[in-house]
Amino acid sequence: MGEWAAKRFWSESAVVGAQDGFRVELDGRGVKTPAKAALILPTRAMAEAVAQEWDMQEGRIDPLSMPVTRSANAAIDKVRIQHAEVADMLAAYGDTDLVCYRTAHPQALANRQAQAWDPVLDWAAATLDARLTAVQGVVHTPQPAQALAVLSDRVHALDPFQLAAFHDLVSLSGSLLLGFATALDWRDADEIWHLSRIDEHWQEDQWGSDDEATAHAELKRQSFLHAKRFFDLST
Repeated sequence: MGEWAAKRFWSESAVVGAQDGFRVELDGRGVKTPAKAALILPTRAMAEAVAQEWDMQEGRIDPLSMPVTRSANAAIDKVRIQHAEVADMLAAYGDTDLVCYRTAHPQALANRQAQAWDPVLDWAAATLDARLTAVQGVVHTPQPAQALAVLSDRVHALDPFQLAAFHDLVSLSGSLLLGFATALDWRDADEIWHLSRIDEHWQEDQWGSDDEATAHAELKRQSFLHAKRFFDLST
């Protein structure tokens, strides 16, 4: 059964236990991913969220209205197959992490970055046992190898569903540390998203906002918050 049938073809959905987790059934038939794999979900909460998305479909199926289903598909069809490659790519953010690269001037922006990002470095050192170093300018400065190894091990330890969510937390924020801070509930996800936008907010304060840029930023914020929700549903 293909997942993206053009029109609703079922009467009811149900969550049932499976050997490796939970699955969603539509009129007794299990949902499959676009690659025809069984959509087996790691937690009942995620399965119930997926079932709710299918229940909300009326008439034609709209994949854009099914973010949990789409993320689960990506975890199974893509991340599960390329787990090591995805983990390596995300771990590499640590060596060029957003929160480590600071401006030398203007001083007001440098102060704002330090106020926002120094606590992130302190949190990572205390909670993740990984102390990264803040530097000025944009020239790459290697981070301590031991800290990067610790962070890499943590990324590789994530299961495919967690890693699918973590991918978006890191890539959208530009920071491996902010990704971990969000996943591990250091602060509210919206607050952490704000921390990833220090430079953009500074520019807006100086030059004003642009409607198109603001709309694009809001779409990214919503995707970031969804990634946090999906991570929570995975555990």
